[in-house]
Amino acid sequence: MKKKMIAFNATVMLGLSAVLSTPTYAQTMSEMQAQKQEVQKKQADVQSNLKEAEDKLSSLKGEQKELIAQLNRLNLATEKNNEKVEETEKQITETNKKVKSLEKEIDELKEKLAQREEVIKERARSLQKSGGNVDYISVILGSADIGDLIGRAFAVNTVAEADRDLLQETKDMQDSLEKKQKEVKDKLSSLKDMKAELEEMQAQLDTQKAQKDKVMEDLKAQEMDSADIKAALEQQSSSLKDQESNLDESISAEQKRQEEIKAQEAAKKAAEEAAAKAAAEAKQNTESSSTEVAQAPQAKSAPAASSKSTTTSEERSSVKAETTSTPSSNVSSTPTSGNVVTVGNKWIGNSAYVFGGGRTQSDIDNGLFDCSSFVRWAYAQVGVDLGPMGAVSTDTLKHKGTKVSASSMKPGDLVFFDTYKKDGHVGIYVGGGQFIGAQSSTGVAIANMSSGYWADHFSGHVVRI
Repeated sequence: MKKKMIAFNATVMLGLSAVLSTPTYAQTMSEMQAQKQEVQKKQADVQSNLKEAEDKLSSLKGEQKELIAQLNRLNLATEKNNEKVEETEKQITETNKKVKSLEKEIDELKEKLAQREEVIKERARSLQKSGGNVDYISVILGSADIGDLIGRAFAVNTVAEADRDLLQETKDMQDSLEKKQKEVKDKLSSLKDMKAELEEMQAQLDTQKAQKDKVMEDLKAQEMDSADIKAALEQQSSSLKDQESNLDESISAEQKRQEEIKAQEAAKKAAEEAAAKAAAEAKQNTESSSTEVAQAPQAKSAPAASSKSTTTSEERSSVKAETTSTPSSNVSSTPTSGNVVTVGNKWIGNSAYVFGGGRTQSDIDNGLFDCSSFVRWAYAQVGVDLGPMGAVSTDTLKHKGTKVSASSMKPGDLVFFDTYKKDGHVGIYVGGGQFIGAQSSTGVAIANMSSGYWADHFSGHVVRI
């Protein structure tokens, strides 16, 4: 059993090593999905092994429970056996006392019997002098001892009446003494046998207890091994869960990144189409104005012509200003929104999020921003100073400009999100439920704030610069 446990433990540890050495980073969505499936498969194997370890622990606990019950029974048996041994020893002591008492009685009885023997023999001698029964006299006087005397006396047909009663009493006393002596000796022998049996039983109980204590020790060792295996498997499971969670986050981030890229491409395409449309309309207006000017009658005086020429120049300046701005939405924008929502497009896919980044020219040159430094940089590109490069933060930005309601926000407004703290993230609203900013997962990117993560964390705090 121990060998099997050791082998199982080794298998688990090798499995843990394999799990912990598995990389959790993948370059592509398909790699991450494949790795997630591999992690899930390993998780299933770990759960299976964990179930086996839990079953083993349950089985060991069941065996321990049964063994504890057996040990309790052995302890109880030992306790009762010891009580019986003590009781037997007391009985042996008491019986030995009775034996000594009986031995004393026997000695006293032997003395009385000897005296009676002399009395009977003396009567026999007296009977012999008076010419009594020869057979009786020879029987009594020829007996070897009192026992032989009694036996011979009762074998003689002619016995004196007085001697008969005396002999009968003597015989009864001897029989009673022998009976008591036999009973006591038998009891003493029985007690000694019982004590020997109890001592043997105690030795067996001690042996069984020692064996079961060894089994209990082995079971506890196996339980510790199983507990270690279970802990290792739970660690595996936790590690795999963390890997799966990290992969889920990576997959989610990758999906979000791809969605953001698509949204950026869509926004960029829409902006280019809008710019092209505006340019076409501006060109058409310019051509129309040129035609009108060409068809108009000649002015009669030079001053009038000069005045008309000035008006045409102002109109052209107005048209030029209109064509150079790039609308990002059909919604009306703040005065600086035309460029501030698009100046950061060059960093999309070409930047990285660095907490505290964007506060040196070197960071900016390398596209290293955090959310607030990117907003400051974007507004600086359109001539708006939101504070010193090294001191800007979400806390300083939320106190700039004018606070407006979320329902009336326009492209170019600053939008705040509750992330690691209240108003912990900031971006620039570009319209259509989207904002541009330096995101921790992608760097500078356009993100959707109408649903998903950013919708859940939008604080409703909007500032118009």
